[in-house]
Parts: sequence; C-alpha cells; structure tokens
Amino acid sequence: MTEPSFTLGIEEEYLLVDLETGDLASAPPKELFADCEEALEGRVSPEFLKCQIEVGTRVCSTMAEARAELAFLRRTIADKALPYGLAPIAASTHPFGEWMDQAHTNKDRYNVIADDMRTVVDRLLICGMHVHVGIEDDDLRFDLFNQLTYFLPHLLALSGSSPFWQGRKTGLKSYRLAAYNEMPRTGLPERFPNADAYRETVDVLVRTGVLEDATKIWWDLRPSDRFPTLEMRITDICPRLDDGIALAALFRCLCRMLARMRAQNLRWRDQSLFLISENRWQAERHGVSAELIDFSRGQRIPMTALVEELIELVAEDADAFGCQAEIAHLRKIAQEGTSADRQLRTYETALKSGKSEQDALKAVVEELVEETLATTEPEVHASAR
Repeated sequence: MTEPSFTLGIEEEYLLVDLETGDLASAPPKELFADCEEALEGRVSPEFLKCQIEVGTRVCSTMAEARAELAFLRRTIADKALPYGLAPIAASTHPFGEWMDQAHTNKDRYNVIADDMRTVVDRLLICGMHVHVGIEDDDLRFDLFNQLTYFLPHLLALSGSSPFWQGRKTGLKSYRLAAYNEMPRTGLPERFPNADAYRETVDVLVRTGVLEDATKIWWDLRPSDRFPTLEMRITDICPRLDDGIALAALFRCLCRMLARMRAQNLRWRDQSLFLISENRWQAERHGVSAELIDFSRGQRIPMTALVEELIELVAEDADAFGCQAEIAHLRKIAQEGTSADRQLRTYETALKSGKSEQDALKAVVEELVEETLATTEPEVHASAR
C-alpha cells in the first residue's frame, strides 16, 4: 500500500466583534465580506450566522506552511475588518453575545438548514476549528477513522475556549459542545468496517430524503464527503495560533502513528463509545484540569500526565513531520491552561478590580481580540487595540 500523503488543511471560524463595544457585529456590512473574498481568492466563506466568517487554508504539506497560511488568513480578515471598526475573535463562544439578536446568512444551504432545524440551529452561536488530514486509501482511512475516536476527548480538553454563554459562566471549558449536541448527527461517530458500509448507511438517509449528502453529518470526526481526508471537528477554536497549530500537529501525528501500527499488524484497542463519551464529557467540563479514564489501566489520569504520554507516543511521527516544537507546545497548554482558563482569570481579575460584570466580560473580549490578532502585522495590531 502506498504511504498516505498526510497532507493538511485547516478551517477556522471567527466571530466578528465591534472594537469599541466588544459586542457581536450582528449585521456586518456586505462590503466587508466582498473585501475579504477579493483578497483571499476562495479561502473565505460566510458562515451560518452573519456575525461569523470562515477561512480555510490551501492543502499544506508541512506544519510551517499551515502556520503561515493561517497567520495570513487571520491577518487579512483583521486588516479588512479594521476600517469598519470590527475585528475577528478566534473563540468558540462570545462572552456575552445573545443568540436571539443574531440573523442567519441568506444563502440557499443555510436557509434550508434554518427551516429544518428551527430554534436548535438559531442557538448555534459557536465556532470551531476543523483539521483535514489526507489519507488516500479507503481501507486505511476507515480503519484509522474507527481508532481515532479514542483520542478525541484528549484533543477537546486541550482546546477549550468557550467558558461563557450569554454573559454567564457555564462551569464548562467547552460550552460549545453543549450547544452543538442539540443538533442531530453530532457527537462521537459510529464505527464502520469499511468505506462501503459507511456509504451504504449514508445512502439510506439520502434515498429517504432526510439528507442531500454527507456534509450534513456533523460528527466530531468524519470522512470528508469531498476529499480523501479525515476531518477532525471536535476542537474549540484557539485564539492563540500556536495552540491551534499544536492541536493540528497532534491530530496529524496520531494519524501517522496509527498507520505505522497497522503496517506492523497492530491497532489501537477499540473501546465502548459509551465509555469514550464519558471522557468526552470530562474534557468538555474540565478542559486540561480533567482526569480522563485510561481504559487499559482502569483508572483516571490527569491531562498533564496524558499529554506527556501523547508526546512520547507520537515522537517518531513528530520527527518525520518536523513538528517537534508544535508537539512539545502541548505540554505548555496542559500546564498553563487553554483560552477558557485565561478568559475566566481575566473575568475574575476584572471583577476584583472593581469593574462591573459587563465591563469584566468586555475585558475578556478585548483579550480575545488581542490574542487573535497577535499574528497580524504590528501596525494593524497596534491600531486595533
């Protein structure tokens, strides 16, 4: 069997905020998207809500290439938004945005979804990061698809950026998933023995008129309907580019690690989806403070220790991809916390300094703008503060 390409593509969804008030831009000017589209040539698209915008990298061969692409995409969106008094934030929820104040984008696909899902999709004021890894062989792709589910809670725990919902602390590090779980065809994916079994299952829904195609299957991990890739969708989006790139590197390395195991007639042990869903909940609730169940040892292990094990597990793959620094960065996330931890600290610090709850939440938005724009050119960064 030919070695997979393990090419990489990353999609990020941003919220657009008013630089002065910190509030969501519920009706951004149409000219803004036109400006972005002209500059990014097919690498930007509207999202379901008007206050959102999505970017996607070209197909990348290295982590350095993916990093440069994402930095350019973030910088361009920031550049184009600035004249309108707006900025993107790479966070999975807005600290105080109200979903009832938002309107969905007038696009055929989104109009159909809005009519079908009603209030469930109206509440979808959330953003994520999706990572595609190229695995051309059908048999290998679905074998890895079944095994990778085990690692999805680990990826989630390292990504949390949605501790607030409509101005309230949720007690979760990734409230985004709680909102997303209301949608059908979400959550951990089913397991399939091969590509044909998957396609036959999807065909049942298409033939009966439930779905137009597999793009309306929104699992945490899915085979792409358009490309020979596996698409990891469980993670929150990370304001700090270094964090997002580290998670993309980990997913890519896990794909290669499992492919190496298969070449040696080995595979990761299947675990009950019910048990993995408990790890998913622990990650959603606690982030890097979570203790996930190690099923082989029959005990809960702190994320800090699990990250050390992951780094060791994919060391050979990080060497092969030249992404040792990105994988090592996971240790920093585990030790210092994710965006959710920083947002909560900023909020509590602002309250202790005498700020009102609303001003404390606005301080969180300002921090998110700062972190998201940290990859932009200095003059843009300075003028957006």
